[in-house]
Amino acid sequence: MSVSDARLAQIAARFSELEARLASGTLEGKEFIAASRDYAELEPVAKAAAEVATMRGELASLATLDDPEMRELAEEELARIKTELPEAEHKLAIAMLPRDSADSRPAMLEIRGGTGGDEAALFAADLFRMYERYAAEQGWRVEVVSVNANDIGGYKEVVANVAGSGVFAKLKFESGVHRVQRVPVTESGGRIHTSAATVAVLPEPDEVDVQIEDKDLKIDIYRASGAGGQHVNTTDSAVRITHLPTGLVVICQDERSQHKNKAKAMQVLRARLYEKMRDEAQGEEAAARKAMVGSGDRSERIRTYNFPQGRVTDHRINLTLHRLPEILEGPGLGELIDALIAEDQAKRLAAMGE
Repeated sequence: MSVSDARLAQIAARFSELEARLASGTLEGKEFIAASRDYAELEPVAKAAAEVATMRGELASLATLDDPEMRELAEEELARIKTELPEAEHKLAIAMLPRDSADSRPAMLEIRGGTGGDEAALFAADLFRMYERYAAEQGWRVEVVSVNANDIGGYKEVVANVAGSGVFAKLKFESGVHRVQRVPVTESGGRIHTSAATVAVLPEPDEVDVQIEDKDLKIDIYRASGAGGQHVNTTDSAVRITHLPTGLVVICQDERSQHKNKAKAMQVLRARLYEKMRDEAQGEEAAARKAMVGSGDRSERIRTYNFPQGRVTDHRINLTLHRLPEILEGPGLGELIDALIAEDQAKRLAAMGE
């Protein structure tokens, strides 16, 4: 997808206009917020466009040199620009790809143990720790919203909020079924078992994005209980919220405060309703989404973690890394995530005719 010189000039003009408006001191409130957001979104595109424009200008100037001595000196510079220009144009094309409006948002991370009983719950806990460590590397903040643990340290379900810069953009391809092949700690015969856990990454909306009316909610308050049915506390602090129009149910019982549990449950409900709205809005684009790295469908098997062979395979891009311990510790996960983002960008560029 080659960008014309006229388009480069349009990008530069728009960026200069935004800079001038922000520097004028005349913008206030919503106008200032909107202009700041537009500036932040356009800045990487404008920088990439400026680099391409500069290189094209230098190339044109060097190509028209008449002086034989100067032309000889310019040959090396010409060769350098001709080598670097395609890469700069490619970076610009990627910067200009349509952005998911949710990419810059924090995310709600939901992990559930699937097939495999206790072993699946242990694997779900391993996955959560992997994402916690990766988040720490990125400078993100992870706050557990709710957790349903079993007696041996596994998670039947864990929901957490991940806040920071570009969280959803990096984690959105993690949604799906993660499969593990290993000898469970509960296995006395040394046999390899295959278990699974489900990961869902939902962009977290602002309150204005999802309007929830009180009349649409059924809120039940009851006494929280932990593993084995033992009471976690002696007050009725657990909260179950049912969204009547959709039937969505959210339970939160981790805080001793009923108000805190209700606030966290509403946070989860808002994220799930926002995901439902996005799915419905993108329904017409379903075929196009399937052509990308992944549709975000949490029933899709996306990755296998094979302990005996020390490898992790992402089935969507046929990438296998023999670095399982490093991936589960967090640092190695970045390589998988970067590869998924690069593949998604390449497929979208191809779809646009590059």
